[in-house]
Amino acid sequence: MTTTVRAIRLQEFGAPEVMQLTPVELPAPAAGEARVRHTAIGFNFIDVYQRRGTYPLPVGTGLGHEAAGVVEAVGAGVTDIAVGDRVAYMNAGLGAYAEARNVPADKLVKLPDNLSDEQAAAVIFKGMTAQYLVRHTHAVKPGDTVLVHAAAGAVGQILAGWAKALGARVIGTAGGAAKCERARAAGCDIAIDYSQGDWVRQVRDATGGQGVTVVYDAVGKDTFMGSLDCAQTFGLVVLYGGASGPAPAIEPEILNKKGCLFLTRPSVFPHNADPARFRANAKDLFDAIAAGHVKVEIGARFPLAEVARAHEAAERRETTGAILLLP
Repeated sequence: MTTTVRAIRLQEFGAPEVMQLTPVELPAPAAGEARVRHTAIGFNFIDVYQRRGTYPLPVGTGLGHEAAGVVEAVGAGVTDIAVGDRVAYMNAGLGAYAEARNVPADKLVKLPDNLSDEQAAAVIFKGMTAQYLVRHTHAVKPGDTVLVHAAAGAVGQILAGWAKALGARVIGTAGGAAKCERARAAGCDIAIDYSQGDWVRQVRDATGGQGVTVVYDAVGKDTFMGSLDCAQTFGLVVLYGGASGPAPAIEPEILNKKGCLFLTRPSVFPHNADPARFRANAKDLFDAIAAGHVKVEIGARFPLAEVARAHEAAERRETTGAILLLP
């Protein structure tokens, strides 16, 4: 049965005002799909880049990668998801900025009773990013020393706390005294203000000149070359974002000269492309939340109709913690 819902659509790219809440006809779920009535929608800064056109999208597209809600209907062949299930997703394509949508049922994960819809929407994308970084890209273990850039950011705080819970010594970098304090509260043993002085030297000094086991770098352009200098011999540099811009191109030989380093550029989606692996990874995240290793901080809530205000607040760095949109 077709129903009408409101959803954000972009007919052009630019300032927050280009996001228009538009009536959309939503057909009955096709085979293999489920219709999810959203109760909470997550925000990530990639949404800003896509809205601006920094990451080009087709005109007329929606926005948003993650949401939580309740299954209203299922299509033919769907057996593992049922009407009434509380679910979340983060890898079902763009379009989460909507009151409801049809998504492939194998992209949904059922929520445990101890996790609210708002918590799930706030953490599913960011937490799954941290999950693959500390479990798969490098399996953090006792005795490791890890460096987390942007440790006061949403993913950075989760990374720091989870790595600490896994037994690592955690060094974080952040910009300013207040953010360094937030990084320490999240789990960093040492927080370095990279706006003050030679942060690479401070990292090396904090490790007795040895360097760290692994660097988690989501900043890119401004930190990447320094990250290479912070890794120990045979260490790993994980470039998983570019908040300051793309990292500079390097010749492979530089990895040899800086200590036979390993370098990887992963992302969350390939790590969760297989439905069974996605659900196993999500269970790992939910277990970490239940154990207190991952904390969910919601910093602000905005009605979906006021999505422009949410983007403005994010761009002005007016909030800490996750931003939610409520349909």
